[in-house]
Amino acid sequence: MTIITKETTSIPGTNANTIAKTPTSRDATNSLTSERLVYFLFGILGVLLAFRLVFKLAGASLTSGFVSLIYVLSGIFILPFVGIFRRGFAPGVETKAVLEPETLVALIVYAVVAWGIVKLIRILSGNRQIS
Repeated sequence: MTIITKETTSIPGTNANTIAKTPTSRDATNSLTSERLVYFLFGILGVLLAFRLVFKLAGASLTSGFVSLIYVLSGIFILPFVGIFRRGFAPGVETKAVLEPETLVALIVYAVVAWGIVKLIRILSGNRQIS
């Protein structure tokens, strides 16, 4: 007669009586909402900076209210990056096109910051999500 025994292993430093808290669906929903909010806000910022980049490259007129609004709203977000690279200018017949490398750098940096904040939210919420 053969006796089969089941061998159990435990993780060092843990107590067998301790039950791990699993995230509830409400916790997952709150963290997912936070992640979406972060991506939404940084998405708006990215669109604003993309408009600025295109308008500067096209030599958009400052007399347009919409162009002026975009420049004013996005100006504060590119300030930390001004002076990293020199701007490129291309004179045209009526306008001057400007390549602002600081806008490109700001787009990249803010995208990485948004990604990092979302990853931090996932870590703090205890959700195990892929990607």
